[in-house]
Amino acid sequence: MTTQEILVKAGQLILSLSILVVLHELGHFIPAKLFKARVEKFYLFFDPWFSLFKKKKGDTEYGIGWLPLGGYVKISGMVDESMDREQMAKPPQPWEFRSKPAWQRLIIMIGGVTVNIFLGFLIYAMMLWHWGESYLPTKNLTYGIAVDSLAGSIGLRDGDMVLSVDNKPVENFRSIPAEIILREAKSIQVERDGKPVDIKIPEGFVREMIRRKGTLLDVRIPFVVDTVLPKSAAEKAGFRKGDRTLSVNGAPAAYFHEFRKALQAYKSQTTPIQVLRDGDTIQLIAQVTENGTVGMAPANPEKDFKFATREYTLLQAIPAGFSKCVNTLVKYVQQLRLIFVSKEVKANESLGGFISIGNLFPAYWDWIAFWEMTALLSIILAFMNILPIPALDGGHVLFLLYEIVTGRKPSEKFLEYAQIVGMIILFGLLLYANGLDIWRSLFR
Repeated sequence: MTTQEILVKAGQLILSLSILVVLHELGHFIPAKLFKARVEKFYLFFDPWFSLFKKKKGDTEYGIGWLPLGGYVKISGMVDESMDREQMAKPPQPWEFRSKPAWQRLIIMIGGVTVNIFLGFLIYAMMLWHWGESYLPTKNLTYGIAVDSLAGSIGLRDGDMVLSVDNKPVENFRSIPAEIILREAKSIQVERDGKPVDIKIPEGFVREMIRRKGTLLDVRIPFVVDTVLPKSAAEKAGFRKGDRTLSVNGAPAAYFHEFRKALQAYKSQTTPIQVLRDGDTIQLIAQVTENGTVGMAPANPEKDFKFATREYTLLQAIPAGFSKCVNTLVKYVQQLRLIFVSKEVKANESLGGFISIGNLFPAYWDWIAFWEMTALLSIILAFMNILPIPALDGGHVLFLLYEIVTGRKPSEKFLEYAQIVGMIILFGLLLYANGLDIWRSLFR
């Protein structure tokens, strides 16, 4: 991956998280102001006086901001790790969070999660309204699938036409890998040479899919050159738009995935490439780069395949966006569930930190992909924050529900210690997830 691609991914990640966390904190800020609770701090990107430990009147006050990845809100009288004993001993003031009725405190605490869920729904609805929904139906793969080494290891072949997963048809081709993982599928049905073939999925395959994080299946497309980069090896070799590749030093390369694979054997070398041009077969000699490329690309797959596209009016996009938001949340919960119940899915292979999240963004700036990822992250942020862990919104909600049901409020001392334990858990998970990213980067 080039430096430019890394910067583009990082830029998208920072912008996306900044939008999400700022709006999340705004979700706490607005109801706090409506219920006349004093907001002491609200930073849109970072606390300019940020420090992890601040001394105040001989006691330690903990102040934690989100740095340049979001926001920070501090509501007066909220019992957390920043309240010292002198503050907790004083009677609650009318403007303090702890003086408000339990139902008002509950609304304040779930405000951030509510905003993130609403934002996910809103983004999906507006995307459907503006761009519509386009996908490649599995049945419309003209040339079948292109398989990687993992898919090939279980018997799938280039050119197979996928019929179903566990005998259940999959409408959207790109969702096949996710369906295999979520269903922990046992078989894939394909058509090969006009005959149905049942491919068994062995134990351990799903785990290997997650570990490799590969494409598994891709669209097989003939490599008809559409773009030749200026001053590239392809331009110097004489390639033109419309050339159709046939082979690389004798190895078949009529399809784009075959061409890319064949070039990997000739990094930093010259190699003959046979192409079809205006009905004639010619041979060109190209200098392959150290990355295994020559600087040319095929046409957009939409020119070769029939994509299904649905346009939405505003009124149609609203329920469709809500449905997509709910389905995304359900699938995310299903994925988390597999970590705890599946023998195939391991936490150390599935979890990741900021590097893993950043890699979900494309290496080029695409607003459709950006908003799609932002909606997904918004839903994930909402779900993670509502988990009943002290220091998260869900921890506060759990204690408030206890108070509403029993009529008894947990002691402020208990809440303080619970908050500290929650922060230790969160920092531990953060270090673990990002440590896995660093480990994978260094040793894979």
